[in-house]
Formats: sequence, C-alpha cells, structure tokens
Amino acid sequence: MQLSLKNGIRAAFRFCGYEIRRYQPRVSFTEVRMELMRRHSVQCVIDAGANVGAYARELREQGYLGRIISFEPQAAAFKLLKAKSDKDPMWDCFNCALGDNDGQTLNLTVARNSVSSSLLPMSTEMQSLFPEAAISHKESVNIRSLDSLLKQRSVQSDVILLKLDVQGYEDHVLAGASETLRRTVAIQVELAIQPLYDGSLSMTDMMQRMGARGYVLAAITPNTYHPVTGQLLEVDAIFVNAT
Repeated sequence: MQLSLKNGIRAAFRFCGYEIRRYQPRVSFTEVRMELMRRHSVQCVIDAGANVGAYARELREQGYLGRIISFEPQAAAFKLLKAKSDKDPMWDCFNCALGDNDGQTLNLTVARNSVSSSLLPMSTEMQSLFPEAAISHKESVNIRSLDSLLKQRSVQSDVILLKLDVQGYEDHVLAGASETLRRTVAIQVELAIQPLYDGSLSMTDMMQRMGARGYVLAAITPNTYHPVTGQLLEVDAIFVNAT
C-alpha cells in the first residue's frame, strides 16, 4: 500500500513535469580540501602560481588561519598579490617562478587574461579556442627550486599542502621539491585531459608521476571545457601522501 502511494505521488509529479529523487548530499571539492587540511593539521600552504591571490583569499574565507607562501613570476600580477599579502601577517609572497633548480632565467609567456601565462609555449589549439588567453608579451623571470627557497624560511618542520597552478610546468616544480614533499601531505594540481601547452604532461602521465612519488588521488572536479564541443579539457585534483 505504501509503495503504491509512493508510485502514485511520483506519477502525479511526473505528469506535472517534475521528478522526485532521494536526496543525496554532495560534498564539494573545496570542502574535501578543508577537511584534509584539518585532518592532517596543515600548518603551511605553498601557493605556486598565485597570480593575484585568489586561492589564498579563498582559503582565508573558508577559515584557514595558518601560513601561506605564494609564488608569482609575472610582474603586474605580483604587484597586486603583494598589496594583498602585506595586509596579512601570515601570508608571504615571492616574485619568481618555481622549477627544477636555481640559477635559470626563462621567458614567461604572459597571456592577456594573466591566469593563462606559462613558461611553456601555448598550443595552437589553445590560442584559437581561448582568445582571452592570447599572448600579450614575454617577461624574463628567475627560476628557483622550492627546496632551496624553503630552506631560507622557518617552515622546515611544518606540515604542508602544495597547490600547483603553473600551466603545464607542474612536473618541473615537483622535481625541485623532493625535500619539501617529505612534509607535504596533499598536493592540489591541474590535470590536462587534453594538454593546452606544448611540452606539458597529460592527465594520465601526471597521475603516474604522482603515484611514483607516493601520492594517491583523493578528489577531483571539472575545470576547463571546450568552448564549442563542451568536451572536458582540464580538471583540478587533490592527491594525498599515501605514506
């Protein structure tokens, strides 16, 4: 009798153009990240590819009060980043790019929209699909390894979350962070289903590299879609240290 009543109610709602389904609460990507940070008592967030500081601001809005160290090589973006970080005593920032080791100077291709700027060349397809990411100009930037920079800061014993938004240069940053990764409980990184920068790793290859470093996938969310076909091109993912 109860089942018939339920079916009757569903049928009535369908007739009116509505569908009744059991409620299944969803946990957002950012909620998963904050829960991981709380569970592992993260003391320092490394924000690589900070641009103008949106990621750090989001962390503060979600209640994270610990240390943030941001890195941004682009001159105009760094100026805005510095102005924001100066108001927060627990937020430092550096005007450099992260890579395999110290001492290099490379050309940063600066995009019109700023956030798509990269040390790698933009693919022809990316430039045709995303006009807002068209090349504006190039800047000469200093490359530092994360390991060498953190040796100069008082974070040697901190538990770290590493966020990488470096437009295809992720594996180079990780190559210069072997010591840092010993204290890194989670890494947030963009994965390219279809690489948009020449020389960048695909999602499959990047996941293999993360696995080889001892990290397993914990959360994933869509990021960039093809503007014409709707095909998913990039996702954001969080990996946790399995060891």
